[in-house]
Amino acid sequence: MIPHTEAIFTIIYSHGNGCDMGQSLATFMDLSARVKCNVLLYDYSGYGSSTGRASEANLYSDIEAVYQTLRLRYGVSSDRIILYGQSIGSVPTVYLASKVNVAGVILHSALLSALRVVFPNFRKSLWFDGLKNIDKLSSINSPVLVIHGTRDEIVDFSHGMTIFESCPNVVEPLWVSGAGHNNIEIYEQYLTRLDKFINVELMQNYQQRHKNDKP
Repeated sequence: MIPHTEAIFTIIYSHGNGCDMGQSLATFMDLSARVKCNVLLYDYSGYGSSTGRASEANLYSDIEAVYQTLRLRYGVSSDRIILYGQSIGSVPTVYLASKVNVAGVILHSALLSALRVVFPNFRKSLWFDGLKNIDKLSSINSPVLVIHGTRDEIVDFSHGMTIFESCPNVVEPLWVSGAGHNNIEIYEQYLTRLDKFINVELMQNYQQRHKNDKP
């Protein structure tokens, strides 16, 4: 956990396939300081220092365990939790977001499904396809911010656009002109848009829900 003394929200960050929790630490220390959030990093089964085997089923059980730990052990209410999924990390993020209502969801360079990564123009969901975010997007009720680079060389930009069109409660997306799959963080508009999403849009929602709470 990366703590921030002024935090209202805690981000559960699900990382991409080519990195682990340790490799993401410096980036999210900067993010925590900029947007004034706690950030909870974790490794999937079979990644980094985590034991077990990497699998789609374990992606789901891993994020459920992290979410329940944050709720039960640390006492963080669901309306103070933001789910952030980058690349393959969008898979556990979308799965959990389709089941629970949280403060907000961030889908960064997210994919529609495994088969659609290889064939971006594919439109059907087949039984043997995996990582099928596309089938769960319509069940996400929380506000969703979609971030995608227009020159993503791994997950085509069309994935981001379709995700934006498929989620029922989206906010203004961030399409980063010229950005690829792994370098969106270097663009200034990345942190600017995250700051607005968290500290303006989501904060307004949170304050509205709690306006009648006793001090």
